[in-house]
Amino acid sequence: MSAGMRSGQAAEAAGVNVQTLRYYERRGLLAEPRRTHGGHRVYGPDAVTALRVIKAAQRLGFTLEEVAELLETGRHRHGRPVAGLQERAAAKLAEVDAKIADLTTIRTTLAAAVDAGCDDLTACASSACCPLPFTDLAEGNRQDGPRC
Repeated sequence: MSAGMRSGQAAEAAGVNVQTLRYYERRGLLAEPRRTHGGHRVYGPDAVTALRVIKAAQRLGFTLEEVAELLETGRHRHGRPVAGLQERAAAKLAEVDAKIADLTTIRTTLAAAVDAGCDDLTACASSACCPLPFTDLAEGNRQDGPRC
């Protein structure tokens, strides 16, 4: 590996495709690699590590813009103030917690709709037993329609 890896080898080692590797280069997430006399890109192990870090951060919910800022912050701690990993991870955790709360509410409501036997959205919307949130909105047009 001391000689370096070509694009395909580095991409495979990091678990991404070559297009992803090149895209990250264009976005400035990866340093431009050295080139052979023949013009082929040659990557070192640090590029594979960087690719893995970028993909892991994406899986944790960070956007590529956020990843770029985190990488830049790591490179230049003395530059302009940018939130570091601790602050951004805490903010991302708060976002995840909010999404979990929303999803829990959605799950509970859907489970109640299944348990109530809701089968027809229009009929259910005008039924008092429907647990879906639009029941309150349909109060003015309520008819004694079929039960859920």
